[in-house]
Amino acid sequence: MWRGDLPAGWDAGIAPFPADPKGDATRSTGGKVINSIMERIPWMIGGSADLTPSNKTFLKGAGTFNAPEFGGTYDGRNMHFGIREHAMGAMVNGMTLSGLRAFGSGFLVFTDYMRTAIRLSAFMKLPCLWVFTHDSIGVGEDGPTHQPVEQLASLRAMPNLAVWRPCDGNEAAEAFRWAMESRSTPTMMTLTRQNVPTLDRTRCAPASGAQQGGYVLLDPIGGGAPEVILISTGSEIGLCVDAHAKLAEQGVRARVVSMPCTLVFDRQTQAYRDSVLLPAVRARVAVEMGSASGWGDYVGLDGQIIAMRSFGESGPAPQVIKHFGFTVDAVVTAALAVRK
Repeated sequence: MWRGDLPAGWDAGIAPFPADPKGDATRSTGGKVINSIMERIPWMIGGSADLTPSNKTFLKGAGTFNAPEFGGTYDGRNMHFGIREHAMGAMVNGMTLSGLRAFGSGFLVFTDYMRTAIRLSAFMKLPCLWVFTHDSIGVGEDGPTHQPVEQLASLRAMPNLAVWRPCDGNEAAEAFRWAMESRSTPTMMTLTRQNVPTLDRTRCAPASGAQQGGYVLLDPIGGGAPEVILISTGSEIGLCVDAHAKLAEQGVRARVVSMPCTLVFDRQTQAYRDSVLLPAVRARVAVEMGSASGWGDYVGLDGQIIAMRSFGESGPAPQVIKHFGFTVDAVVTAALAVRK
């Protein structure tokens, strides 16, 4: 524990998620990954700021950390922090300093309440694990108070904080692998409330590419050099995959790049980054249900960004998503526009 090492075979229990067009929410697949990890790392402990059922972070069979008179035991590994995000963050920092692998969870929009604690973990180089769900306007009926918009960009702006937004269960597994092996960079895992397709990895690139922060998910159908690059994260990857097929029908060669962690991608060699985001292809579209801030670094002056320009609205998630223009047709239209 003091060395920061992990037990041999610590990730052996992480099972691949089979392709499924209906898929599952990454909060659910992420919860399964956490539980498979904790079985082999007995010093993993954590909990939620009163949102454990929604965050899916309960460690099954691990008991509750609390005094016996309050229904817990002192060897329990599930912490019930209460509705106090900053205190949770401070405690997770302290437990991580002690050698434990500690995590805290909540809704992404509520990272605003614990920003200073997250910032401390980043500049103290603590490998804390922050697991925050309900990562976009896909929250739907919870309304704009619970729909994060600026949080992703704001957290990505924080030095030495790896903000991950996986597109499916297999990318989530790779993100957790990266997080657990990190010794000096905390991880902010951002996961969906809504279901997302589990990609067919016989058609798409292996999820292991996520270890580089960004990778080529799909190249043009039938081969040839890409004419346009679609860049996305999380639940919006599905839009880009479908747009890729529609563009192919129109004779447009598109590449889809999954960018689950910009910090990790930016740490790669220039040669690798250029192999993913081809310098010669300036026709680029970035798609994310959050603030557009930061995406200009990847699409350049000639690209387009499909993102949020306002706060969200209350309504069923599919209606809210469509209202703000996150559709396959919008991605196709943007791709055709930048290609000219």
